[in-house]
Amino acid sequence: MFDGLLGVASIKQATPIINGVGLGLREIHIDEVLKTRPPVPWFEVLADNHMARGGLIPAQLSAIREIYPLTFHCVGMSLAGVTPLDIDYVNNIKRLASDVQPAWISDHLCFTQYGGHHFHDLLPIPYTEKTLKQVSERISQVQDILGQTILVENVSSYLEFEESKLSEAQFIAELLSMTDCDLLLDLNNVYVSAKNHAFNATDYLGVLPLERVKEIHLAGFEDKGEYLLDAHNNPVSSDVWALYQSVIKKVPHVPTLIEWDNDIPNLSILMAEADKASNLVKQAHLAKGVY
Repeated sequence: MFDGLLGVASIKQATPIINGVGLGLREIHIDEVLKTRPPVPWFEVLADNHMARGGLIPAQLSAIREIYPLTFHCVGMSLAGVTPLDIDYVNNIKRLASDVQPAWISDHLCFTQYGGHHFHDLLPIPYTEKTLKQVSERISQVQDILGQTILVENVSSYLEFEESKLSEAQFIAELLSMTDCDLLLDLNNVYVSAKNHAFNATDYLGVLPLERVKEIHLAGFEDKGEYLLDAHNNPVSSDVWALYQSVIKKVPHVPTLIEWDNDIPNLSILMAEADKASNLVKQAHLAKGVY
């Protein structure tokens, strides 16, 4: 089915406009997406999985890009890292973005590497003025290399640092102001961290400048009894749907993404989750009198 895909690898298109509720593009669904072209308004691509040069993977991505608007999500910038920024990695993301022309590029407010070791997790940071300065300088460096503003995502966490002087929400609000970056608001992460650290998720959201939110993530967690795990292996919970409703009442035009990374189900199940979000967005629009 991939006859001729290599021929579109060098085609560049205009930067897409992202609207509605999209899905995270997963490898097990690519064949089906290309064959059936489901009515998904956009896909988010984990850019780290598509950085190979030549062959089937970039050909698949080019074929998807011919049909759907895309955004890039990354896990390797280590935006809160203290070791030197991996310039080669950021340049590879820039090269891939030049080829694919995603609407935007995002990564996480965390560190993922130290001392030459790459961790397979999104590790938390202390929320201090010193950390704020260091992270803001690093994000500015990344944005200068990429030549564009990035989106920074709040992560879920399972421990807190005694030296933290700011709340996570205060830290993020200050960071957005200092770097002029935008926010990828992961509501499942907000809920997971709120339960793990016993803070109020609604109060957290009240501190954030929602006008800086450019994308919303919805996902499912796994209840481990003593804590919640951001496993991305279940449907969105009712409590996270409630948080989502409260947010989109204020920013109904912000696009939303359904994330599902483990125990990945049939594409139809992901689309059903997207339909739930779309219906809630329609209700928010109606409440504002714009539908």
